[in-house]
Amino acid sequence: MLELDDSHTFLMPPPRAASVEYGWQMMIIGETAFVNAVKPKSDAEAKGLKAGDAIISIDGYRPTRENMWKMYYRYYALMPARSIRLVVKSPTESQPRELEVVAKIEARKRVVDWLDIFDRAIREGWDVYHDRFYEVGADLMVWQMPTFVIDEDHVDAIMARAQKFKALIIDLRGNGGGYEKALTRLLGLLFDHDLKIANLKARKEMKAILAKTHGETFKGPLVVLVDSDSGSASELFARVIQLEKRGTVIGDRTAGAVMIARHYGHQSGVGSVLYFGTSITIADLVMSDGKSLEKTGVRPDELILPTGADLAAKRDPVLAHAATLVGVKLDPEKAGSLFPKEWRKQ
Repeated sequence: MLELDDSHTFLMPPPRAASVEYGWQMMIIGETAFVNAVKPKSDAEAKGLKAGDAIISIDGYRPTRENMWKMYYRYYALMPARSIRLVVKSPTESQPRELEVVAKIEARKRVVDWLDIFDRAIREGWDVYHDRFYEVGADLMVWQMPTFVIDEDHVDAIMARAQKFKALIIDLRGNGGGYEKALTRLLGLLFDHDLKIANLKARKEMKAILAKTHGETFKGPLVVLVDSDSGSASELFARVIQLEKRGTVIGDRTAGAVMIARHYGHQSGVGSVLYFGTSITIADLVMSDGKSLEKTGVRPDELILPTGADLAAKRDPVLAHAATLVGVKLDPEKAGSLFPKEWRKQ
């Protein structure tokens, strides 16, 4: 299935009776992979791995935009590892260094839901799913939105809150997507007219994805933040904002993982049963400009890339610049302290 080279077509393997936590995370910024978080008291921290380290290789392979998701797939779903060999380079060092980081493995119940374990495994540490906010008087609300896996009432409540402010920043960095209904609901609260999000290109004719205006729409200035981990619904949202000239999109190029997929559950065996599944793409999405976002992603209106030194110092130049666009002063150090990294509890 990997040979099909499709972002939404893959095997969901049987779950394992153990959880694996590596204690660090990485992301692509521009064309370089960086360590962006290290868990306190982990083996990674003990071995000296630090946020801001550029990753030269992982078990001998160089991480890239094209293969990053396959690395997640390999280490979290297909073949979890007891340890990982890294070659990294600090922004303050002239030479790279080699590390072997040991994973934390814990046994758990043998009967689990395959979809739940796959989702949690692929997104270890990203599943601290709750919205966070920063407010500046009546001038600005920053909404850090971690997922579109939310219901419409939740969207309504947050956008009702946003009505109290002159400007809105929606931070979709690290947001891998979610429900179509959440996407259409959010767009419907930002436009005073109905609009088409995308046409669906499939073997059979399918209805286009539409967003209908409803309620009191937010009319103030809007800035959307994206990065290489912004995928699916996040990319559709950002591109609609661009095409409709509703706001400004800043940050890094998005994941380019935008398809409509259907999930199929399977099982094998009698008595002791193995549960597994597949995700199969059933349609491509074509935006109003006639182009698909698959493999290309959304190119921000302003490309702003944090450096390794920014990550090491916990600075956020992207959010700081977004604030200046709506007339609010926010330095990178302060911006970097607003939404500290959270780790899920094992």
